[in-house]
Amino acid sequence: MHGSCVALRGQGVLLLGESGSGKSDLTLRLIHEGWALVADDRTVLARKKNILVASAPSTIQGLMEVRGVGIVTLTAKPARLKLVVQLGGEGPRLPKPERWVPRGIKGAPFLPLIRLDGRHSSDPAKVTLALRAISRDLFRDTFVTK
Repeated sequence: MHGSCVALRGQGVLLLGESGSGKSDLTLRLIHEGWALVADDRTVLARKKNILVASAPSTIQGLMEVRGVGIVTLTAKPARLKLVVQLGGEGPRLPKPERWVPRGIKGAPFLPLIRLDGRHSSDPAKVTLALRAISRDLFRDTFVTK
């Protein structure tokens, strides 16, 4: 599929968006903050039991195109997909939970989806926070405590 993927401690985040939406740029910024490359621009998804695993096509595994720099080699390995980020437009301030499921993979689990512009300086922090909140079930509906 057309998308980039990065991982933090083996937990993958798939970055989707139109060409020029900032997938590779956000990937680079996340890698700079300690994330690992899974795949740049093209990502292969496979269902293993009840999880989705993301990896790079063998032809581009470990390669990343960095605009203005060129094609660089990085360590890349598959990761369990936990979150999908749709780039190209900021979602609502307090979005309703959204789910994403890949087409063409029978029985694939639904994954949480968030929408980000992709070019804001805070977007890497938002992706990191969203992954942590999803992994630890930290999302809330309100500021009101019981």
